[in-house]
Amino acid sequence: MQKLTPLHTALFLLAAVVITLNLTSAEKGKAKETPPLEWTNSPNWLKLPEGMEQMGAAHGDVAVSKNGDVYVSLTGGLRAGIQVYGADGKFLRNVKDAPNDFHGFVIHADADGTEYIYGPRLGNGQILKLALDGTVVMTIPADAIPKEHWKVNPKNNQAALRLTACDVAPNGDIYVTDGYSTDLVHRFDASGKYLATFGGKAAPYNFSTLHKIAVDTRFDPVRIVGVSRADGRVVHMSLEGEFIGNVATDLLMPAALVVQGDLLAVGEIKGRITLLDKEGKIVKQLGANDHADEVGTNKTEPAKWRPGIVNAPHGVAFNADGDLFVAEYSIFGRIVRYDRAE
Repeated sequence: MQKLTPLHTALFLLAAVVITLNLTSAEKGKAKETPPLEWTNSPNWLKLPEGMEQMGAAHGDVAVSKNGDVYVSLTGGLRAGIQVYGADGKFLRNVKDAPNDFHGFVIHADADGTEYIYGPRLGNGQILKLALDGTVVMTIPADAIPKEHWKVNPKNNQAALRLTACDVAPNGDIYVTDGYSTDLVHRFDASGKYLATFGGKAAPYNFSTLHKIAVDTRFDPVRIVGVSRADGRVVHMSLEGEFIGNVATDLLMPAALVVQGDLLAVGEIKGRITLLDKEGKIVKQLGANDHADEVGTNKTEPAKWRPGIVNAPHGVAFNADGDLFVAEYSIFGRIVRYDRAE
């Protein structure tokens, strides 16, 4: 056997060090890989009040408070208004005197940390701020919005608003969309003073049912993100109303949205939930329904409901753990829950 010289020994040791470093780097690279996001359906979590077989007619929204309670707006049934369920799904109460026409609402913590319900009334155009117990804290009357921004019905020559959703910016400004009428967004300060109007059906916005909006805190400066339902778009605007661009297109009539962390969850009324990252790329899709007769309608009967499969998502919300709640457009009322996997 050839005897190793000091030079050979040094080269051998150097090669061993390089191989070890490469293997270590590879292992570190693997450790940095982000595991795929997963959610699992929790089919039997909701526990209705005694004597009720269904929640009641739902054409509204869902929101979750800091303590994990789930708030759901209902338009009809024995307990119309806002029903509240614990994190375990047990019915807790109705929000006292809450209206039954909150088509869209949010729970927002003001600067002092106190949570309030903010929502526009679909029927009369009022915008309400309620304590979680239902106490009315502020009412913005419909006529706070200049009449020039109301839509006139050619049949009766009456002007009206059809406000469908709202959200609250970090500075307290309130943004409300007239999603069933003009597709305009109206801005108010924290005291309810009218500030501005932007958006609409004309360029550059070209909205077609700006159904729901949310404050997108993933960006600096913060933005407004909205769903233009009829043309399948998710869109971005600045807080001052400048149209920034499309986030996603070709969705299945996006009707609801919510931001948590770097994720944007979009409820599509044609039977699907899509989760997008900050770049607008699809991260995950949940609950896709391939039964055309079940989607986009409020008449799908409970006998046809399938665990984890959605029919007509109309509101979406996350809790602090990343679990996702989907409120459906349904004459029976339905909440679909997906638990975030560890």
